[in-house]
Amino acid sequence: MPLSVIGAGFGRTGTMSLQIAIEMLGLGPCYHMREVLKHPGHVDVWSAATRGEAVDWEALFGDYRAAVDWPACHFWAELAEHYPEARIILTHRDPERWYRSISQTIYASLTEPREITDPGMLARRDMARALILDRVFDGRLGDHAYAVDTFRRHLETVRRTAPPDRLLVYDVAEGWGPLCAFLRVPIPAEPFPQVNSTDEFRARMVAPR
Repeated sequence: MPLSVIGAGFGRTGTMSLQIAIEMLGLGPCYHMREVLKHPGHVDVWSAATRGEAVDWEALFGDYRAAVDWPACHFWAELAEHYPEARIILTHRDPERWYRSISQTIYASLTEPREITDPGMLARRDMARALILDRVFDGRLGDHAYAVDTFRRHLETVRRTAPPDRLLVYDVAEGWGPLCAFLRVPIPAEPFPQVNSTDEFRARMVAPR
């Protein structure tokens, strides 16, 4: 099944809320980093992609109809080329607020010493370190100015290079309206999902592994 929605936004720009929203709109299942835990074999595939090796996207995504968040967002351009009918959603937020959020969540989870005994969790962490810390941020996610500049440059690159008729630049705080108009689906009666706050993320960090 081809992807119909590709998320190009970095993690901590509302990607989990977007994942749930896409599924509520009937366009799921939607792939997200947390899906990697459900499919341990995907770790090797994403690690290969991070090294620049070819990936069989059809085999990787299987029955998924959408993909958001890391690791997929890093490969948004390749995915957009592979799935030429897919729509591209670039989630964004204020860069300073984004940096505060990622510092306390993703960066902390990948760098703070924690006892992790589950082999699947360890493998996923190593893959995420290689992709996010090393490839995306050149080992400098802890450098505020460098990380924010990387975030801004990514937003600009997507805005400049994605086909305009396929792209929605989107803040999840805007709710259903722009998203449903872009995806050409009715607005649901249910409220737009708001999940995975910094506190919720950190609570999962301290849960037993």
